[in-house]
Amino acid sequence: MNFLDDSLLPENQEDLVITVAPYGPEWAPSDFPEDLPVTMKEHVQAAVDCYNAGATVLHLHVREEDGKGSKRLSKFNELLGELRVAVPGMILQVGGSISFAPEGEGEAAKWLSDDTRHMLAELTPAPDQVTVAVNTSQFNIVEMMDDADIAGTTLAEPALYEAYREMTVPAGPGWVEEHIRRLSAKGVQSHFQLAQISQLETLERMMRKGKANVPLILTWVAIGGGFDAPNPYTMMNFIRHVPDGAVLTLESSMRHVLPLNMMAIAMGLHVRCGNEDNLWTQDRAGKMSSVRQVEQLVRISREFGRDIAGGNAARRIYRIGEFYANADETLARNGFAPNRKQGQKGFLLHS
Repeated sequence: MNFLDDSLLPENQEDLVITVAPYGPEWAPSDFPEDLPVTMKEHVQAAVDCYNAGATVLHLHVREEDGKGSKRLSKFNELLGELRVAVPGMILQVGGSISFAPEGEGEAAKWLSDDTRHMLAELTPAPDQVTVAVNTSQFNIVEMMDDADIAGTTLAEPALYEAYREMTVPAGPGWVEEHIRRLSAKGVQSHFQLAQISQLETLERMMRKGKANVPLILTWVAIGGGFDAPNPYTMMNFIRHVPDGAVLTLESSMRHVLPLNMMAIAMGLHVRCGNEDNLWTQDRAGKMSSVRQVEQLVRISREFGRDIAGGNAARRIYRIGEFYANADETLARNGFAPNRKQGQKGFLLHS
């Protein structure tokens, strides 16, 4: 991405799109009973409250009535149907991991099978987005958490902590290509959750070969544990590799969420918050609900002078419903240099 002399001025930046993840699949409801929904009514109310606070993208998981993360697509269908009525202005983004929480004590925390995840393309009503990982990698979500982050929660239990420490993301090239193809065929946008530059490069190669004719809507997930660390050096290195036509959101873990989001707001990028990412106020004086996290980002963005995207603006910015015919159109729309034609020499630029 290119930053010109006027790029940090709010009048030259897109409205801020706030993604909220209020369903915290790694937590048990007892970890934050005031904020973690269990019943379907509570799931829907969480979305309504977050939308009213200023969030326009809802990253969703769903629980069974016993509080465990649901792995049933029928449960996702039920929630999506309710949300289409309750928050018609929100972009509904299904977490492509479905529920990675272990089902029993000592069991592995893992994503579901390739075939099951492909079935996310068949959800009814269809979500606007499904998050897509690229390249199989470690997904140790607890590596950067300290004792105080998990004190008093179920993640402090050794067996559960170990399960999350050893988790991996299965996302080989064949699966990624097929997943994008199936989602696109159903009109569902792929929202890419990327851990580092090599994954972005793999995705670019897929686009150059016509295997991913979609907008480059992505989140940089800076949580350590096989993913990049949330610091300015890794952040700017990643941003420099992202083409100008992409839409980039920053995501992190625990008390790194707010500082990273503040930088995103200042740079004209987009933000994600919610109890899936963080439970705490910055001084760790208490837990912070997903709604309060949204309200905080709205307040900060307005102090910067940057407006908050409403539902229609978020859909335009995220290019919901947009797909491309071939590699050439994909590269041009996403801001990549074109493919080299036979006999072409030198560096390539779009005309």
